[in-house]
Amino acid sequence: QVQLVESGGGSVQARGPLRLSCAASGYAVRSRCMGWFRQAPGKERVGVATFSTVGGSSTYYTDSVKGRFTISQDKAQNTVYLQMNSLKPEDTAIYYCAFRRCYSSRDTLSTPDDVNYWGQGTQVTVSS
Repeated sequence: QVQLVESGGGSVQARGPLRLSCAASGYAVRSRCMGWFRQAPGKERVGVATFSTVGGSSTYYTDSVKGRFTISQDKAQNTVYLQMNSLKPEDTAIYYCAFRRCYSSRDTLSTPDDVNYWGQGTQVTVSS
């Protein structure tokens, strides 16, 4: 059973930074896809930034966060980070850490249906 524990959410003013952390445990697979999704009030949950460790690794960012958000990982600590800079009010949402067992380059972490495990979510509120 994979467990994902998020931290780092909170309230920040527009153009400010925030860093989210996701501590993962309970898995032994070397090949995995992990990342961050978010869900704003009244909207669907969507992928924000994800990566895969299969086939030399790859990273995905949704267009609206490119150049502002950076996903990274500390393999020794089994922790995934999302550094968010130049935050905008439209970034306000609950952010969820996500995990999928990925075994080939055909396995992606693009939609909520791809996810095997979710974190509990952390609220990010950006005020103008």
